[in-house]
Amino acid sequence: MSTLVRMLAMLSVLGLAACSDDTRTLTVTATAYTSSPGETDARPDEAAWGDILRPGMKAIAVSRDLIDAGLDHGTEVSIEGLDGHYVVLDKMNRRWTEKIDIYMGKDVAGARAWGRRTVEIAWEPAQEE
Repeated sequence: MSTLVRMLAMLSVLGLAACSDDTRTLTVTATAYTSSPGETDARPDEAAWGDILRPGMKAIAVSRDLIDAGLDHGTEVSIEGLDGHYVVLDKMNRRWTEKIDIYMGKDVAGARAWGRRTVEIAWEPAQEE
């Protein structure tokens, strides 16, 4: 087996292989939020689509323009600088554009430490049926 083939096999196992041609990327502003009434509303664990958020979930809220761009409910997203995939489970107020909000459970200090960052996100668009 050639060195290139071995490297590609190893990258694939590690999940670092190149994304498919359908992968979309976008640079957005990323902030963080928690399940506290001061940041949300009277039902701080309930997301806009009705999902119940729990600490430890890898979930994000997206601005509504991103929903139109294909980041709809249930879409898995990778976020630059963070491990794993996050799932779109919440949507933000219409006043925001090109923005995501990363769910941090009850960790207010962690959300504040995250602050506001510019990150690249990537996702696979939903397949048309």
